[in-house]
Amino acid sequence: MRAVEISQHGSSDVLKAVTRPNLVEPAFGSGEVLIRVRAAGVNRPDVLQRQGFYPAPLGASDLPGLEVAGEIVGGDLTHSDNFFSLGIGHRVCALVAGGGYAEYCIAPLAQCLPVPRGLSDVEAASLPETYFTVWSNVFDRARLGLDGRGQETLLVHGGSSGIGVAAIQIATAMGHQVIVTVGHADKAKACLDLGAKLAINYKEQDFVELVKEHTGGVGANVILDMVAGSYLTKEINCLADDGRIVVIAHQGGRMSELDVGQVLRRRLTITGSTLRARSVEFKGAIARALRAYVWPLIESQKIKPVIHEVFALEAAAQAHQLMESSQHIGKIVLTMNDN
Repeated sequence: MRAVEISQHGSSDVLKAVTRPNLVEPAFGSGEVLIRVRAAGVNRPDVLQRQGFYPAPLGASDLPGLEVAGEIVGGDLTHSDNFFSLGIGHRVCALVAGGGYAEYCIAPLAQCLPVPRGLSDVEAASLPETYFTVWSNVFDRARLGLDGRGQETLLVHGGSSGIGVAAIQIATAMGHQVIVTVGHADKAKACLDLGAKLAINYKEQDFVELVKEHTGGVGANVILDMVAGSYLTKEINCLADDGRIVVIAHQGGRMSELDVGQVLRRRLTITGSTLRARSVEFKGAIARALRAYVWPLIESQKIKPVIHEVFALEAAAQAHQLMESSQHIGKIVLTMNDN
């Protein structure tokens, strides 16, 4: 099979197209399936793995790639009735712990979802990593309500990223108000078009002041933070009483100073998580929640995948360069040449 591997840690040019033996039946574990990959999403954790900052979990493929779309061509389907009745030949998208940059990929059946009706393989491949992440952090950890129960305000940093466009659409569809920070006017417009109520250019505007102003002095109830560092102090200052901050990356630095007095007096919650190393059971529960709450919204076109650019598998280095430039809006996807 064709694949792209990380030849050594470094810049995007360390990504090398290679040929590896096809994955075969004995490689399967219990509850795992083989997917013939038609498209694979590109995510910032792929870049971090390439740079040497985010190693694959024990037992995962050394190949990068955390989300794929294609069809099931083999594996252990004995528990398929518990996971959306998936079978051989069914089109699926899947969250994986690695191995997505290849023509074939092994995935736990519990982490596979049927491709939503009407979506292409490229669109489907853009869903798992971002949607699993948003659901786990915004709705599970930060407890943003479902189906409009108790409308709240969600602040998303990096609103035009893959995570951001997913969070905007899902939270808006659930009846909540979304505010985003972005670094460019074009990105602000894109976020507003997706349903955000306010887009703040962090390079020119004070997001703390504008969040407080927009919410009538109350502040945001939930903040999805990919920056950390000095942002945490600012976020506390624009967080509502009983508000929740959930940190999913630290692009602004790992160290922060906090006013613990505010945390205590105002009953604030600061939490965080990573998803890649969590158990199959944990990720399977997220998959079932997505199927119940989000997949119907996609199939009714209330939520739409946002694809910025598609690259051939062998052009993965160019895809990483685009990711690192932060010039994209939405997702970057790799596709196999025979699609």
